[in-house]
Amino acid sequence: MKRGISFSRYFIILLFIFAGCNAPKDQLNVFNDHFRNCEYQESVEYAQSKMGKGKKPKNEDLMWALQIGSVERLRGDYEQSTELFDKSEELLNYYDLQDELAGAVASTIVNENVNPYAGEEYDGIMVNTYKALNFMKLGRDELVRVEFNRALDRQRRAKEKFAKEIAKIKDEIAQEEQKGKAPVKQSVENPQVKSIISEKYPSIYAFKAYPDFVNPFTTYIAGIYFNLIGDHTKAIDLLKESYGMVPDNDYIAEDLALTERILDGEEQLNNTVWVIFENGLGPVKEEFRVDLPLFIATSAVKYAGIALPKLVFREQAYPYLSIKTADNTYPTQQIADMDRVIQTEFKKDFNAILTRAIISATVKAAAQYALDQQGSTAAMIASIGVAAYSFATTAADVRIWTTLPKDFQVARLSIPEDRTITIAPPGGTATQIQIPPCKNALVYVKIPFKEAMIVYDIMTY
Repeated sequence: MKRGISFSRYFIILLFIFAGCNAPKDQLNVFNDHFRNCEYQESVEYAQSKMGKGKKPKNEDLMWALQIGSVERLRGDYEQSTELFDKSEELLNYYDLQDELAGAVASTIVNENVNPYAGEEYDGIMVNTYKALNFMKLGRDELVRVEFNRALDRQRRAKEKFAKEIAKIKDEIAQEEQKGKAPVKQSVENPQVKSIISEKYPSIYAFKAYPDFVNPFTTYIAGIYFNLIGDHTKAIDLLKESYGMVPDNDYIAEDLALTERILDGEEQLNNTVWVIFENGLGPVKEEFRVDLPLFIATSAVKYAGIALPKLVFREQAYPYLSIKTADNTYPTQQIADMDRVIQTEFKKDFNAILTRAIISATVKAAAQYALDQQGSTAAMIASIGVAAYSFATTAADVRIWTTLPKDFQVARLSIPEDRTITIAPPGGTATQIQIPPCKNALVYVKIPFKEAMIVYDIMTY
């Protein structure tokens, strides 16, 4: 008897050590610390060290490829950035084609972290958007069009994919119900659940969403590009969509009005510079735990809880930039709030995340209950072990692309006679930029946080 109890204690300790840790969360914290301290080389090297070396993708390969692609883009290595985003797109497509049934079973037994990070819809949209911008900087216009078209197509197809995800969750519930071992459907549909979640995480339901899976920045910058290359018919549709999402942005209104005049033969696109401001840092995910009222919960069940992710929003670098010429000042205005883009999709995903967590908790609780009802000492010890396993493996999936910006902003102005503009952050150091000879130009400014140097690119047309 003593030997059995001793073994049980060691078993529980091992469960806490090996199952309780959340390696992706810890690794993301290390990477984020390097990045936030402007240690870009160290952040790249760390991410590279966590990627698999074999042909078969490892669990977090996609997440690390996205992170490195962003850092290399910030550092101005557009070839390397594009190579990493190419790899990211390959992995996104690979996971799109996979049958995720086995992963769903594993997440029920353990947690979502055992499944590969397969990416979000906004990940894919931003991958193609960033690749398009990289190719704009590298002067490869034939590839810019391809990438923008892919990004826009991803936005179109996202709704179809989400409908399939809903159907998949219903299948998972039905499969567990057919086994007859746990009241999964009752637990998932328990009306107390939403009340508890709303109390613990009120902001999940309290925000203004963008249209399903549409990123206003992608739509707008694609519209500007198609205008620059003379495809004004395509540009006007995109700018109309952009203005519909961001009706308070004066610069988008000017772009739309100009494009309408161009199509009417009244004007041409000439002598214009756009300043795009990629600003701050997007959200991270943190874990919170909830004890839920499961229908199987009795004194025989030692632990029945779930761990869920929540979005934690980070800071802007600056509220805006002032674009100064010799005669005027033009403040940037927001095109897209990436917090809202990510939150829009996260809210849609959250029901599936919650449902899977409840399924997992209910199945583990049922195992505890079944063992306890056997009445033997060995079964009781095993029940305690299952409870410890349930607690130790209850961990939220907090994996997310953390180098995305908080928002995108724009200013639009005529190229001044001296071709000089000054980028002036409020309270920060001003940067003077000389626009080279061209008809039109796009200046792309990246500032991930206040302490970071202003990084900018000039693309001319």
